[in-house]
Amino acid sequence: MIIEIKVPSPGESITEVEIASWLVKDGDIVNQDQDLGEIESDKATLTLNADKAGKIKILLKEGQSVGVGEVACTIDTSFEPAEDEGKPDVKTNDSVEEKTVEQEKESDKKHETDKIAEKKAISEELSKVKITPVAQNLMDEEGWTVQDVIDGLHRLGKKEIEAIKQKGGAVADISISGGLAAKPKERQLDRQKMTSLRKKLSARLVAVKHETAMLTTFNEVDMSNIMDMRKNYQSQFTEKHGVKLGFMSFFIKASALAMQKHPMVNAMIDGDEIVTPNYVDVSVAVQTPKGLMVPVIRNTESMSLAQIEEALKQLATKARSGKISLQEMTGGTFTVTNGGVFGSMLSTPLINPPQSAILGMHNIVERPVAVNGKVEIRPIMYTALSYDHRVIDGKDSVGFLVTLKTMLENPELMLSGGDDLKRLVLDL
Repeated sequence: MIIEIKVPSPGESITEVEIASWLVKDGDIVNQDQDLGEIESDKATLTLNADKAGKIKILLKEGQSVGVGEVACTIDTSFEPAEDEGKPDVKTNDSVEEKTVEQEKESDKKHETDKIAEKKAISEELSKVKITPVAQNLMDEEGWTVQDVIDGLHRLGKKEIEAIKQKGGAVADISISGGLAAKPKERQLDRQKMTSLRKKLSARLVAVKHETAMLTTFNEVDMSNIMDMRKNYQSQFTEKHGVKLGFMSFFIKASALAMQKHPMVNAMIDGDEIVTPNYVDVSVAVQTPKGLMVPVIRNTESMSLAQIEEALKQLATKARSGKISLQEMTGGTFTVTNGGVFGSMLSTPLINPPQSAILGMHNIVERPVAVNGKVEIRPIMYTALSYDHRVIDGKDSVGFLVTLKTMLENPELMLSGGDDLKRLVLDL
């Protein structure tokens, strides 16, 4: 029986996709539910699965653009996979085992012989290195060989190079294991076709610059208290919740709470209206082999740090493995991106439309800061909020970052939404 495997639909508005890759070869015998290939749209990557076991016939090529519903391949179910397919070959015959042991012994013996020959060749090369009497005495005192000294060299200075140059450039006389100079690579260009996802991402990024009145404001956060919390409670947190406590969850939670005081940061334009949700669905930028993806964590305003960390872990794993669905990447109201993991000191992140704001995290660096009239070294992170000035005024954007800074520097204030605990006690 021949069954058809058709191209699935990634979403209602998508009519065309691209065959990203085939995970099997034409004519292979596949198992039921086995991953056959990947299709890519401008929003997500989906996997083609085998409905039945049998022999596959591939009808579409990699990189080919096809319509949703087209037949990607067929499976002939009259071909059944072998029962022991994929299982390790266990040898039970005594003679075969003895033969294998003998082969291993011969292989080990040959390997040992090659190592001896290699050491001999290196020794011959090292014997050409000239050593001054003073240097030899120092080496004898330390019990070092020429090989020890060569292995310990991490850098060649001007003095060493000029010394060789004065001797007629006889670099080859002291070359060891290939010499000092590396052979230059052949000059060539690598060309790869842009994927549908990359094309869509490029178009969206360009549109942001033309369709929004984007502005960026900055602030800095003293990360001392958060770093102390992670250091002191990491093991207990991991033991209880099953996930590690990172920095991202603090920023996501603090952002959701700060929006209670500055709701316009969570707003967006819809035609002639400004829509302000009473929930905060945070899109988290994740770098994947196929490009930047932004899975969404929903209702972060009512989540704990542990719940946010768990959601982050699951969505990031799905995104990087290409298993994330379109629904898990749509509907965010605010975005957080962390360029600090790549070493970024400062940036102006681009808004993720139709959202109106995006928070940029950066690397943590020890910097001198003024604390109570004295200069102290503190771990500082620069934060950036890019926002659409058509929706968000300067007062809200700056106020949001200040509230965020206050809660991050004093994490206990997250319990009160950023309000001073003493003022709450006094009902002020």
